[in-house]
Amino acid sequence: MTLRQTENISSPCKLICDLDLEKGQCVGCGRTREEIARWLSYTELQRLAIMAELPGRLAKSEK
Repeated sequence: MTLRQTENISSPCKLICDLDLEKGQCVGCGRTREEIARWLSYTELQRLAIMAELPGRLAKSEK
């Protein structure tokens, strides 16, 4: 897959790529390491479902 082919893929990435190993998620977007690794293989519906969960994950991690 080329960069040109990935232009239309939804992504929550905020370019703050820092994995919190204790919480197991990126502090920028809230995705897990596994979700980040598999992101391009997910369907758009799967990506949207994960993205809907991320604000809650990030809010929980701030507490």
